[in-house]
Amino acid sequence: MTLSLAGSAVFAQAAPAGPAPWPVKPISLIVPFPAGGTTDVLARAMGLELSKSLGQPVIVESRPGAGATLGADFVAKSKADGYTLLMGAVHHTIATSVYRKLPYDFQKDFAPISTVALVPNVLVVNPGVPAKNVKELLALARAEPGKLTYGSNGNGTGQHLIGAQFEGMGGVQMLHVPYKGSGPLTTDLLGGQITMSFDTVTPVLAHIKAGKLRALAVTTNRRSPALPDVPTLDEAGLKGFNFGTWFGLLAPAATPRALVVRLNTELVKIIHSPDFRKKMEDIGAEPVGDTPEQMARQIKDDTERFAKLVKDARVSIE
Repeated sequence: MTLSLAGSAVFAQAAPAGPAPWPVKPISLIVPFPAGGTTDVLARAMGLELSKSLGQPVIVESRPGAGATLGADFVAKSKADGYTLLMGAVHHTIATSVYRKLPYDFQKDFAPISTVALVPNVLVVNPGVPAKNVKELLALARAEPGKLTYGSNGNGTGQHLIGAQFEGMGGVQMLHVPYKGSGPLTTDLLGGQITMSFDTVTPVLAHIKAGKLRALAVTTNRRSPALPDVPTLDEAGLKGFNFGTWFGLLAPAATPRALVVRLNTELVKIIHSPDFRKKMEDIGAEPVGDTPEQMARQIKDDTERFAKLVKDARVSIE
């Protein structure tokens, strides 16, 4: 009997410990842009629901700068324990080609979890601009080369590349004005300090509906459900123009597979819920909710596609 108990004690000590419970503390969700933009709005909506689902607070933290690359670098170098996540976007696949010396590799240093939503970009102008459609805007730009200005969320972001592609396909020259995020960009656009922007629908939708900004076209190859009467750039004459902005959740590359799967399961459940879909509809976003593998494939395909666009547009940042 004594020997049996001793043997049991030895066995208990030698038995491997089970996986540590997760999460047991708050999770940091890094947004690489200032508060108020689409990335921030989506992160807060998603973070709120994820907090309920996981039973721990999800704290949204802004780390803006360098075209969304500073926040990405912070997450890439964070501990891979599921407590530091990135609200990534299409901008990061563009930055790979735009920035010559990035301190991380977006395909190798991150573990994709799921794409949250696709948000169309929209060409909007200040109402004081004497152009009611894309044809008239292009005519205005050709008459005054380099005078019209377009704002973006920063050098190397999606809005920057859309503007460069618009110039190339339209045969015009405009002045690019980079901002640190949608908040200051929209403020200057409303005030008439810049002519136009190609921002995502979310931060400008209310201003369009209020008549404070004029929407001329969306940049995707199909119309936005939030702006059904606004034509696509393809319809407006720039054939083949197709560019939208996706947003998704990523973790540091070494994050255990079990945590990635758990996060994906919870996130997809949230994204497909009626309440979340209604929230997305209200801000002009189209919910996605895919697998880590599908998101990884999207990142790879976009990185290759934008490398060519960046080269053709001659966009480069040291």
